[in-house]
Amino acid sequence: MADLLIELFSEEIPARMQARAGADLKRLVTDGLAEAGLRCSGARAFVTPRRLALHVEGLPGKSPLRREERRGPRADAPQKAIEGFLRATGMRRAQLETRATAKGDVLFAVIEHAGRPAGEIVAEVLECTVRNFPWPRSMRWGGGTLKWVRPLHSILCLLSDEAGARVVALDIDGIKAGDSTAGHRFMAPGRFSVTGFQDYATRLKRAFVRLDAAERAEAIRHDATTAAFAQGLELVEDAALLAEVAGLVEWPVVLMGEIESDFLGLPPEVLQTSMREHQKFFSVKDPKSGQIVRFVTVANRETADDGAAILAGNRKVLAARLADARFFWENDLRVARAGMASWLDALAHVTFHNRLGSQKERVARLERLAGELAPATGADAALAREAARVAKADLASEMVYEFPELQGTMGRCYATAAGLRAEVAAACEEHYAPLGPSDAVPRAPVSVAVGLADKIDMLAGFWAIGEKPTGSKDPFALRRAALGVIRLVLDNDLRLPLLEAFRAALNGLDEQAAGKAAAGKRAGETDACKADTGEKPDGKAVPRQDPGDDLLAFFHDRLKVHLRDRGIRHDVIDACLSMPGNDDLSLLVRRARALSDFLETEDGANLLQGFRRANNILEQAEARDGVEYSYGAEEKFLRAPQEKALFRALSQEGGAISSAIDAEDFASAMASLASLRVAIDGFFEAVQVNDENDVIRRNRLNMLSSIRDLCLGVADLRRIEG
Repeated sequence: MADLLIELFSEEIPARMQARAGADLKRLVTDGLAEAGLRCSGARAFVTPRRLALHVEGLPGKSPLRREERRGPRADAPQKAIEGFLRATGMRRAQLETRATAKGDVLFAVIEHAGRPAGEIVAEVLECTVRNFPWPRSMRWGGGTLKWVRPLHSILCLLSDEAGARVVALDIDGIKAGDSTAGHRFMAPGRFSVTGFQDYATRLKRAFVRLDAAERAEAIRHDATTAAFAQGLELVEDAALLAEVAGLVEWPVVLMGEIESDFLGLPPEVLQTSMREHQKFFSVKDPKSGQIVRFVTVANRETADDGAAILAGNRKVLAARLADARFFWENDLRVARAGMASWLDALAHVTFHNRLGSQKERVARLERLAGELAPATGADAALAREAARVAKADLASEMVYEFPELQGTMGRCYATAAGLRAEVAAACEEHYAPLGPSDAVPRAPVSVAVGLADKIDMLAGFWAIGEKPTGSKDPFALRRAALGVIRLVLDNDLRLPLLEAFRAALNGLDEQAAGKAAAGKRAGETDACKADTGEKPDGKAVPRQDPGDDLLAFFHDRLKVHLRDRGIRHDVIDACLSMPGNDDLSLLVRRARALSDFLETEDGANLLQGFRRANNILEQAEARDGVEYSYGAEEKFLRAPQEKALFRALSQEGGAISSAIDAEDFASAMASLASLRVAIDGFFEAVQVNDENDVIRRNRLNMLSSIRDLCLGVADLRRIEG
């Protein structure tokens, strides 16, 4: 067995492309080898800023013998047809096999393909991989036709086995494969030969190249944490930045510098964002005050002055960047302290969507909707409206224009500076959450009210104009918005009828459109403007269908995905969706959890079978008789002890089940249902429902209808699978 080592050495590969490139190299090479008959025992890709490398273990020396069968014409076919088949297969007539088939004797050619040397296959696969590599962006250089993310300098391709290492013969646009590579660009730029992967990794490390990206990231994290700890400080964790910086250096050297005192008054979020986005610096904070006081930069080389010159240069550049940030901050503070009125007016010139108006119009809708949703969240309606009014104000600020990722964070800072109440300031930041499945859900009532208004208005608006997610396309992140509403409702255990909330949002859109239409008519607007107000150019009204039900169905689909990850089956949810109040997510989930737990018990599983048996008998009888059996049994027509016992059990537990359902105590309702199991089992074991006496038969069918009604009062068990 042989090992394969590949290295594609180039100019610097952008950090954002490196992880994907390593995975693509591994996939394309191993899949190509496997397709040619060379299956490996393992493969691992490595990537640094200047090289893509792949180590493949356990390759056979050549591909296996392959037998191919081709079916030809009938044995008694015309001679020209047989000669054509012989030319296609390269065989003689005597080498063909004659086999009996349903259509008579047929000629077959059995062709044996000898195994090919591994080196020959590797060369073909690697050339195909290089020429068709799926870079997001690539370039040509010189006079060749090869495209690569940056100019490709050399190819290392070695096959190693017990006999030694040999270079795979390969030439791509004049770049011939060899056994050499280069070390660090500055600290060890010379080329050197290697004999295999272990020698390659060892010699690269001596040449100041850490091959493994995870090892580089861990070295950066460890050294930065240690440097901060030594000064009584704490490194601000940033996994995304750590991965990016590990892709910028081959030999990471951690350096920590000071931030000039003039800038320490900036909010920590501003300092951290400015340093991360512009300079790729890590932030170091004082754990006592939470203030950012230092920065960590990662150099790509060791220097004689231990990085002093590098730090000095970085401090100068950082000072210029932070001076800009301070300028934005001070300007924004003046506007915030004046009440943010100019920002709120400026939102009229910020388009939310060309068919849904400006951000200012949207804020007006949010203000109204947040006030209507406030009682359901326990928030004060006036505070909710105030928070909604200023929640988007920071979108017009200079700081958010420069750093869009600070929206919400700066809103909180500016609301605080404006002297607004703490609940309002918090809502400015928290109403965007949750942004993802791992994001924290706000708990403050005002924040929840504004967050719900923000997401529901977005969903209702895009549904109203027909911009719904299709397949994998969701350009407006509406699935994320729906999941955000679901988490806000469930995590805060809110009783919020969604249909009412949707219609409130849609009413806000309608009233705003009507107001714009009226204003347009007063201003003498053209008919083309009426298209957005629900009118045709001829002036006739276009009735808009209420999208609330369709939007609720979309929510139900997202809820199934959300609950599936929490162990609740989709058929259990379907059984609960058929019940009244299915737009109340908290009620729906409580019912689904109780049903899921109930069905996992022995009593629940057996009762489900009893329900199915009763329902099947009833459906068949009702279809045959043309009547509905739904009146309940009469005690005077009971005969067998088991049906009398069932009658008593239904009478005793029926009221308890109904009361528990009315009280939304689904666990108690399920427990009462479980107590019927013995009586139902006994009934079906001893009693023949379709008795010869028609009166007794109808009475027993009516008793089965009581079982069905009680079970269907809890959930539609007909939708449970299995």
